[in-house]
Amino acid sequence: MKQQHTIRVYYEDTDAGGIVYYANYLKFFERARTEWLRSLGIEQDQLLEHSVGFVVKRVEMDNHAPARFNQLLCIESEIVELKRASLVFKQTIISPSKQCLVSALIRVACVNLASMKPQAIPENILGELSRVG
Repeated sequence: MKQQHTIRVYYEDTDAGGIVYYANYLKFFERARTEWLRSLGIEQDQLLEHSVGFVVKRVEMDNHAPARFNQLLCIESEIVELKRASLVFKQTIISPSKQCLVSALIRVACVNLASMKPQAIPENILGELSRVG
């Protein structure tokens, strides 16, 4: 199931030409994933209290067209692979005219923050992700 999140492009997100600097798309994707977890009742600060974190392991990103200052963008996110200790998100950034501007596959791993070693995704979170994935 796709989750949608909207974000406005601020001046600080752009370069001198008024287009979004490419690295900022990664921030937009991160915000969309965080808000998705929040909508499922999963708060990352509570995970941190238990030394559980999700870290980006791999990103494959394609820039198709530029986003511009003050545009309201739609970020679509869906889980395309769910494993015991990792998952892959397919995320796209869509313009107001419904054009795909950026697409990415992002692998996220669950880690124990104390040891920085992979760990199984907690059962309650895995259950929620399985339900929506």
